[in-house]
Amino acid sequence: MNPLSTYKTVSANVNTVDKKWYVIDASGQTLGRMASQVAHILRGKNKPSFTPHVDCGDNIIVLNAEKVIMSGAKMDNKEYLRHTGFPGGQRSTLAKDVKPIKLIEMAVKGMLPKNKLGSKIYTNLYVFEGNEHPHAAQKPEVLKLEK
Repeated sequence: MNPLSTYKTVSANVNTVDKKWYVIDASGQTLGRMASQVAHILRGKNKPSFTPHVDCGDNIIVLNAEKVIMSGAKMDNKEYLRHTGFPGGQRSTLAKDVKPIKLIEMAVKGMLPKNKLGSKIYTNLYVFEGNEHPHAAQKPEVLKLEK
């Protein structure tokens, strides 16, 4: 008998998921690199029990959003486009004019799935300016990101 045939594939569900809380300091972090690592953890891809159709990721608190950096001249040149929905309604905003909290949120949201699960996972992200946050009761662990 093949010894590998005795293993069962384990699929996570809402009851078996172990969700943790992490705090990340955005000071001096490059926006895109930090956002991709945050999206990876929010999705739960860093866990051995990752299941694609379940919210098995962790909750993340990002502090010091105003100290995040963008490489090159992106802060002055990068444009964010949106549309009002009316003819001729395309609007653009430079990155330097967007609030830092919104910059991080847009970067992470763009790296999550574009469906109901992605919307649910996005609610596990909390971004703040400064060092203070109201989630001390959850006892979040400090998470160091690779630079």
